[in-house]
Amino acid sequence: MVEKETLAQQAYNAIKQKILSQQYQPETVLTERGLAAELGISRTPLRSAISRIEKEGVVYRLDNGALLVRRVSIEQLLEIVQIRRILEGAAAARAAENGMTQALEASRKVMESCLDIDNNMAFDDFWLLDDAFHNAVIDAAHLPILGGMIQKFRVTARRCTITRVHDKFEAQARDHLAVISAIEAGDAKAARAAMEHHFDNVRTRFLDWLAQA
Repeated sequence: MVEKETLAQQAYNAIKQKILSQQYQPETVLTERGLAAELGISRTPLRSAISRIEKEGVVYRLDNGALLVRRVSIEQLLEIVQIRRILEGAAAARAAENGMTQALEASRKVMESCLDIDNNMAFDDFWLLDDAFHNAVIDAAHLPILGGMIQKFRVTARRCTITRVHDKFEAQARDHLAVISAIEAGDAKAARAAMEHHFDNVRTRFLDWLAQA
């Protein structure tokens, strides 16, 4: 039983990562037979993994039993940005009231390194740093439930094709540094405003991309 649970977890992680990295593109049709052969496992642990991913709304079954990778629409993405703007703006304000943390200090050093114009960081690498920044703010705000909510939003947003169109991250890094500076200063109003401005910029980048597409 333990072995099957381990195989199911491994299959879940593998399939989910391929979807997040868009090795399985939106609207890709997957089959149990094909996935089992690719992952080298039997159908039983595979079905357990697929069931988890289905419940998360990442894939859904077609009438013929095949699986379709769901596409995240621009409307969904913009809604996520708006919700996060409100929630994380409040978190930044609360973090400013609580004070700086080691995680925020570490994030500041990393973001400063991203300002180098010769920095050719890959999207997936910056995504991890971005994740660490937002987690650090939420942790500083002492809002663990919000952290879980935001992580789900981030997983969904990452599946949207247009989140991967940028390969330069100086602007995002500057936004993050502004938030951290406001938190360090203990200025809750400025921290909220800086975080909201960050998400306004995110929304603008997405809309600009759509206008050029």
